Amino acid sequence: MATFGLTIPQRGAFIGVSSMPELLDYAPRAEATGLFDSVFVGDSITAKPRPEAITLLGALAGSTETLKLGVGCMASMPVRDPVVFAYQWATLDLVSQGRALLAACTGIVAADGASRREGSHFGGITDIDRPARLEEAIELCRLLWTGAPISYDGRFYSYEDLQIQPATVQQPCPIWIAANPAPGRYWDRSMRRVARLADGIQTCALGPGYVGMITSSLAPLLADAGKDPSTFPVSAYHNVNIGTDRDACLEESQRFLDAYYGPVFSSEQVASWVSAGTVDQVIEHLRDLIGQGATHITLRLTSFDQDTQFRALVEEVLPALS
Repeated sequence: MATFGLTIPQRGAFIGVSSMPELLDYAPRAEATGLFDSVFVGDSITAKPRPEAITLLGALAGSTETLKLGVGCMASMPVRDPVVFAYQWATLDLVSQGRALLAACTGIVAADGASRREGSHFGGITDIDRPARLEEAIELCRLLWTGAPISYDGRFYSYEDLQIQPATVQQPCPIWIAANPAPGRYWDRSMRRVARLADGIQTCALGPGYVGMITSSLAPLLADAGKDPSTFPVSAYHNVNIGTDRDACLEESQRFLDAYYGPVFSSEQVASWVSAGTVDQVIEHLRDLIGQGATHITLRLTSFDQDTQFRALVEEVLPALS
């Protein structure tokens, strides 16, 4: 059976959804229900601006006791200094007593050249180089989080006799890779990166059967990498909108996502990416994701009435799936 996380839509503080303190308060409320294993926030610096992820997770470390503290995805990882990031993340793992959960990604946002402009502010980092920078940053984090001195000579980063303290409490500290490539040119490279470097994958159901395509493609690659596909975490970064009329729920979700990201998702994508409608319809949609191989689903409430949605989720939907 899948486990569930709650995604805090911190960008909602910019679009009139709720205040930042009110949004953060959903984390301890979620923990109190016993229905969630994790709480997630999103990340971006200038490509999709929002309150900063690691800072928010530090605040959530103090207001929760058991939930994993996830970021999905750490889109700015290719432009952040990898040593400073490793130091910050190790500290988060220390203060949360081993609850940090990183889902990293390339952070490429082609719409309006957003990630290209972001990279220009950090030494001219191009979208083309983001995947390779992500790979090196992951390799460096794994080395630095042991707490031992390291030397590293990569394409982008080189260090001699470098050591950071603290080491992470979790040894190893988990790193998922977030990936939702379109079938075609970059699919194989993306899947091979996950199989080689990641402890799990986070993806988005932006089309019918998409999660199933991910799991079936990954299975042989994981086996080749010496990893067990049956125990490899597959997390769906998903949305939910519960109400009496599915069309109305999808319409509100479309407005929410358009305000959150800009008008970049088609109505067909929203219909796949949002479990929308009556309680029974939402449950059926989430069960379909689980049937496709999702072992974990983190849910964002794509509604301008967060409190009503939260209560429906924890009182009517998740108990039926536990």
